[in-house]
Amino acid sequence: MSLPIIVIGAGGHARVVIDALRAAKRRIVGVVDPKVKDGPFGIPALGGDEALDRHAPGEVELANGIGGTGATGPRDEVFRRFGARGYRFVTIVHPSAVVSEFAELGEGAQVMAGGVVQPGAAIGANTIVNTRASVDHDCKIGRSVHIAPGVTLSGTVTVGDGSHIGTGACVIHGINIGRGCLVAAGAVVYRDLADGQRLVKAG
Repeated sequence: MSLPIIVIGAGGHARVVIDALRAAKRRIVGVVDPKVKDGPFGIPALGGDEALDRHAPGEVELANGIGGTGATGPRDEVFRRFGARGYRFVTIVHPSAVVSEFAELGEGAQVMAGGVVQPGAAIGANTIVNTRASVDHDCKIGRSVHIAPGVTLSGTVTVGDGSHIGTGACVIHGINIGRGCLVAAGAVVYRDLADGQRLVKAG
């Protein structure tokens, strides 16, 4: 039996997460965000982190509603902090997404509306494959990565932990992108990127 879900955060990405969960017919208990009094779409706002004290690990699953716009650190911190308390994060696949049965999705990975994940691809824990993003065969995507809307990753691309691939970027076949990299929106990546490298224009 599927456990009820609490969403961490109440901003833009949280609303997308809630929409995906509703489309998948999952029950949402509420949102945890100390900055809001009313949750999105009429979902109850439960308060801050202390609200989870009323829901023991094993009674609920969490959904990470913190987005990854340019910096994935806050999202990763939420995943680590609540994971250390024993909570599990739900893996989300929007019903309109296409995920091969021969692909792997880590704990808390999210594949949003129209996303595609092809055979042999591995999506790390807490990673977002956002709206209409495409991850082709045998790509290896690390932990807490944000593959932004409309990104295209050709086959056998590797992306390290904590990297952000900006909206509409295209990464050609076989490229290795290190940890903590930032690829600008619309960039074309045709060479490897070392850990921490920022690609702010095509190239």
